[in-house]
Formats: sequence, structure tokens, C-alpha cells
Amino acid sequence: MPAIRKLRFEDEQGNPGFRAQLAEQRWDDHRFYHHDLVNQSLHFVSACTFMTAYALLFVDVALASLLAWGVAMTSRQAGHFFFEPKGYDHENDVTNEYKEEVKVGYNLMRKYVLMGLWLAVPAVLAIQPTLFGLLDEPAGVMGFLRHVGFGWLLLGVGAIVLRVTQLWIQRDLETGIVWATKIVTDPFTDFRLYRGAPVKLLKGQRSDHHAAV
Repeated sequence: MPAIRKLRFEDEQGNPGFRAQLAEQRWDDHRFYHHDLVNQSLHFVSACTFMTAYALLFVDVALASLLAWGVAMTSRQAGHFFFEPKGYDHENDVTNEYKEEVKVGYNLMRKYVLMGLWLAVPAVLAIQPTLFGLLDEPAGVMGFLRHVGFGWLLLGVGAIVLRVTQLWIQRDLETGIVWATKIVTDPFTDFRLYRGAPVKLLKGQRSDHHAAV
């Protein structure tokens, strides 16, 4: 297994503290996994949708979850699955296999499992609308969709808790908490980083060369 790289980001005292680790994870995610401008553009769409879903959480949790998983997550992961190059990364001088091995969060294999579970939620509820008596009988299509939304919300929370626990066991708790913080705040980071991607794409560019820190 590749060795864990030394952090390049440090706090004012020269220590890799919480904010330094967060900056490191954000930078690695950007430079390793967001070369393609279609992927960046989809992340911009995802970021806008996620921020809308965050606001909806205070109004309608089920609807917020449906929007987050049905639009934001699908557009986000489509960029990674179908558009992001998976060959040798000459810009960072690493193989795709190396990047997948040292990925702090969900690499492609873990994402395949996660998206499989995402598809399983409505499938299970279509077969067992009350989930063996644990839920009320859904009132029509909207009732069914609301059950799906709550199921997807639990899946999202469970996925974050599971990965934080894994990182706690594999490395330390702080790494897991830093990653969870990054995931929750990714929509705001992606909005800032990729808001110019659609314009670049329309101008005929296809890839983005990341500036060195």
C-alpha cells in the first residue's frame, strides 16, 4: 500500500492542524480528481443544487434529500464516472491506481457500492412500501417519494459515519472528522472553484490545468 504523504499545509505554528488538514484534503481532491471541465461543470451544478437542498432542510427534509440525491449526487458522480480521465496523471506524476489507493474519502470502488445502495432504496420500498411494518403506508406517489427521500437521507448520514469510523480505525479520529467537514462543505468549495467551468467549456476548452500552490 502506498505510504501516506506528508502534509504540505501547516498552521501558523508549523503543525498540520485541523485547518491545515482540511486545506490538504481539499487541494488533493481538486488536483487529482477534477481535470475535466465537463466534470467541473457538473460539480458546479451539483454545488448549486446541494446549497438549495441545505436551505430546504429547514423546510422539508424529505424534499431536500430527494433534491440532493436525485440531482446533486447524480450530476456530481456522473462527472467522475464518465468524464474524468482515468489514465496516467502526468500533471501530478501519479497513476490512477495510486490516487484510488490513497483517496481519503470514497474512491470509485466505494462509490459504486454507495450508488448501488442508493438504487436499492427505492427498489426495496417499491417491493415493501411499509418496510415490513416499520413505516406508514405511503399515500400515493408523493408518499412513496417521501419515504425514498428519508431513506436516502439515512443512507447519506450512514455513509459519512461509516467512513469516519473507518478512517478513525485506519488512521485517527481527526482525519475522519476533517474529511466529514470537507464533505459537508464541498458544495461551497465547489461553487467557488468551478463557477467558471461552464464558460470555459463553452469556449471549447476541455481540460483544466491546476495552478501549483
